Amino acid sequence: QVQLVESGGGLVQAGGSLRVSCVVSGGTFSTYVMGWFRQAPGKEREFVAAISRNGGLTDATEGRFTIARDNAKNTVYLQMNSLKPEDTAVYYCAAGFAPGLLQLKRFPEEYDLWGQGTRVTVSS
Repeated sequence: QVQLVESGGGLVQAGGSLRVSCVVSGGTFSTYVMGWFRQAPGKEREFVAAISRNGGLTDATEGRFTIARDNAKNTVYLQMNSLKPEDTAVYYCAAGFAPGLLQLKRFPEEYDLWGQGTRVTVSS
């Protein structure tokens, strides 16, 4: 059974940085497009970033955020800089099988597997 486990969330002051991680076990990590989504209280889940299977293609909604992956460690990262209070949310990683090495997914319904989320709180 494939599992996604996020870590690295926490409380940070505005302007600070945080890196969240997601380890995938039980599956073939390199066959998945990986994505990060977030959900703030009372809001819908929204796309944050995605990375292709080989890491050669990425997309992020914020220039302050960088997604990366290490296929040898079955891990995807989201580096978040210059954090703002509005970045406060539960951050979820997601995995979606993709046949192509340079393919991205930006919508929740495109993903097959989800982690339990890690909470990020940015204080003002």
